[in-house]
Amino acid sequence: MLDYCQGLVTLDEGTSTVKLIHYTLQKYLCAHPGLFDGAHSTMAEVCLTYLKFQHVKDFLAGRSPDQRSTPFLEYSALYWGTHLKIEHSDGAKAFALELLSPSDGYIYAKSLWNLISWEFTTGRTLDPGSFSVLHCISYFGIAGVASSLMEMGKWDVNQRDSAGMTPLIWAARYGHEEVVGLLLRERHIQLDRRDTNYGRTALSWAAGNGYEAVVKLFLRRCGKGRRLVGLLFGGGYINPNNPCKFGRTPLSWAAGSGHEGIVKLLLRRGDVNPNNSDRHGQTPLLWATRNGHEGVVKLLLGRIDVNPDIPDGGYEQTPLSWAAGNGREGVVKLLLGRKGVNPDISNKSGRTPLLWAAENGYEGIVELLSERGDANPDIPDKENGQTPLSRAAQNGREGVVKLLLGRKDVNPDSSSGSGRTPLSWAAGNGHEGIVKLLLCQDDVRPDASDEEFGQNPLSFAAGNGREEVVKLLLQRGDVTPDSLSKSGRTPLSWAAEKGREGVVKLLLGQDDVDPDTPDAEFGRTPLSWAAENGHEGVVSLLLERGDVNPDSLSKSGRTPLLLAARNGHEGVVKLLLGREDVDPNSSTKYAQTSHSPQKMGMMESRNYYERDTLDISRNWAPA
Repeated sequence: MLDYCQGLVTLDEGTSTVKLIHYTLQKYLCAHPGLFDGAHSTMAEVCLTYLKFQHVKDFLAGRSPDQRSTPFLEYSALYWGTHLKIEHSDGAKAFALELLSPSDGYIYAKSLWNLISWEFTTGRTLDPGSFSVLHCISYFGIAGVASSLMEMGKWDVNQRDSAGMTPLIWAARYGHEEVVGLLLRERHIQLDRRDTNYGRTALSWAAGNGYEAVVKLFLRRCGKGRRLVGLLFGGGYINPNNPCKFGRTPLSWAAGSGHEGIVKLLLRRGDVNPNNSDRHGQTPLLWATRNGHEGVVKLLLGRIDVNPDIPDGGYEQTPLSWAAGNGREGVVKLLLGRKGVNPDISNKSGRTPLLWAAENGYEGIVELLSERGDANPDIPDKENGQTPLSRAAQNGREGVVKLLLGRKDVNPDSSSGSGRTPLSWAAGNGHEGIVKLLLCQDDVRPDASDEEFGQNPLSFAAGNGREEVVKLLLQRGDVTPDSLSKSGRTPLSWAAEKGREGVVKLLLGQDDVDPDTPDAEFGRTPLSWAAENGHEGVVSLLLERGDVNPDSLSKSGRTPLLLAARNGHEGVVKLLLGREDVDPNSSTKYAQTSHSPQKMGMMESRNYYERDTLDISRNWAPA
């Protein structure tokens, strides 16, 4: 085969893939389709020929279990119709009709169903028997073959397959206009049947997938007069508001997918309700808004009877709220230009559109909302009591913070439900630029503690290792570097526990920081916390100080050495045993001295320590 391709095709032996030698060749071939006249027709005939081989028929009929004997089956079954639809000859069409004859047609329809039914299985086995030859041709959309099949009169045009799909639904779903037209001419066609899986009609599928020409065909069958004709002659009628099992109408599907032409067609009708909500309370406008389809939003807002403030049923968010939170600036402009839109409607958790935009850093939207005289920029949410400024500061949205601080009606020092200020959030998360902006505000308290833990911004920054923020705060004369939290812990204590070596250096450089302050809850010093967690660098810094007791006891009677040994921090143990003022045999409630060093599980020998008497039992009592 490679020889026939004259060097233009190569075989990748590693992946067993045949491919063109270069992507530019693919571009050239696509730009010159006339080089291979009849290629699709030929491919259709090749696939059909393969499907008629006896060993393939035997496999499809279940008489041959060996799938290895049919390597071309999947491609042939899936794509013979695709090739024939693109380009068909009389010979290929005749070949297809022969293949789909009543005697053999079932097994070929079954082969296609087995390949496409995965979408509808959802853990259940579906019978391929109801997927007829007409279903098969409607799936491919081959009008010439469909016409011949329907003339035979042997196929039920309303038959459902095991997924509840009729030939009309298959044709509409994939936009096969000619086949839809043929089926609509059938006198007894059932137009408003729904599939089983999604409960969607043929119109719903066509509208959601953007097939405008097909939608036009269906809408010609709508209306009171046509309904009466349909009832009289058994052909049925189409309800343009017919919802699927999720409650979504054709308009909802079209709006959510951004199909402007179809939305126009549906909105022109007097019997289409533009405010119909699905079972989650989402209107067509809300779907279009969430997905950022500005053209559709504009069309819907052009209707007087469209309510722009209907919230969804889950989060209770309005279209404006969704647009603001998802950064749909163009949609926000359209919504704010509509009379009657309330820019301050909160969702279930109390978040306003402005808060959503601020939290996610959408500066343009924050500016648009801030320019509104009726939008309050300082409304806190119900969940955490955080304002838009607080959320923006927490998430590092510096541009948004600048915008909000430029407002006179924004409190730069507002407290959240836990008592944390915007400065506290920014400091704890290391947003240096925002910390600078907030510290420039006269009414910001740089030393304010939160209500939950009693920690100030310096404490949060120290514990999280935010060195640059710690520097900024320590430069202030109104920040207490040795402040105590509710549990009596200092910023140094938090930094030591987490191993924030750079922060520890900064704090130890402050004259008014006591490096040996025990906390109120456990009676543990910064050294105790650092030793327990194996932070050698911090332990070294603390041991260099003359005012740190290396052998201090916690309330439970544990020394730094005991805590380090228990957790297997050999390096810290070495540092502590190097001190003459550390007693390795310090008696506590939880330690025993039975001269068994191996119980620590840390060293085989301790001779080089010049001390060999430390033994810490593994049998710990509760703290």
